[in-house]
Amino acid sequence: MAGSWYPAAEAPLRATVISYLAKVEDTPTGDIVAIITPHAGLRYSGAVAAHAYRAVTGRAYDVAVLVGPSHHVGFDGVAIYPRGAFDTPLGPVPVAAGVADRLMSAPCIRTHPTAHVREHAIEMQLPFLRHVLPDTPIVPLVIGYQERETILALAEVLAGALAGLTPLIVASTDLSHYFDAERAASFDGVVIDHVARFDPDGLLAEFERYPTHERGRCVACGGGAAVAVMKAAATLGACEARTLCYADSGDVSGDKTAVVGYLAAALGRFDRTPEEILRPRLGQPGEPVGLRPPRLP
Repeated sequence: MAGSWYPAAEAPLRATVISYLAKVEDTPTGDIVAIITPHAGLRYSGAVAAHAYRAVTGRAYDVAVLVGPSHHVGFDGVAIYPRGAFDTPLGPVPVAAGVADRLMSAPCIRTHPTAHVREHAIEMQLPFLRHVLPDTPIVPLVIGYQERETILALAEVLAGALAGLTPLIVASTDLSHYFDAERAASFDGVVIDHVARFDPDGLLAEFERYPTHERGRCVACGGGAAVAVMKAAATLGACEARTLCYADSGDVSGDKTAVVGYLAAALGRFDRTPEEILRPRLGQPGEPVGLRPPRLP
């Protein structure tokens, strides 16, 4: 992806990442266990992703586990890349082999190198991760067919393997694909509400409401990744979500007739500002939610 989806040289890539992070004005405080972030080309979704990565900048994590969908290879279960490093223009990002070994004890996780070769859902996280958490190793996981059994098994093994560590779990997903902006916002609003309420079961039900081939278009291409990460984060101590930013590709391209939706969110235990203490709490699953993340200016 370097040279097409993001700059191939260190200086322009770092400058681009820094510029996006510098535009983020408000970040949550408290303990962040997981983030949800998009994976389109840096030009299109980088400004949204920056809201998630600005929230974890400079924090201390033992490992960042990246979970995304497979866009090019179909397979059952979850593909792990258990050794070595991912090269980036900002330097290599090493794989946490010990954590990978823990995860590979689960039947649903196996090595499948081909699944990682062209997978942008993982690669597009690396420029931000390498800049904001330069000393944090990763474990990359790519979900094949995003079926309920695999999603729930992955959530369970993530929670078990990461217990006793200080992990950051990253769900890599875009939202709806190629609707006009108004209709996309309607589809995306359903996902945003489930995330804002920290309702992975509701999000899974919404994901499964569509035929398999329509789930990425109408819900989220990494919907299964988001559900698994939300469930694992809850087991690891996260108790609420903050939706940080929403935008669509048309905000950059100017074409609002066929857009892709992007969301940044954080899951954890957050400090509450005086304004938030006075603000009504979010609804429970199944109730309407009025609080939406800000759109990009």
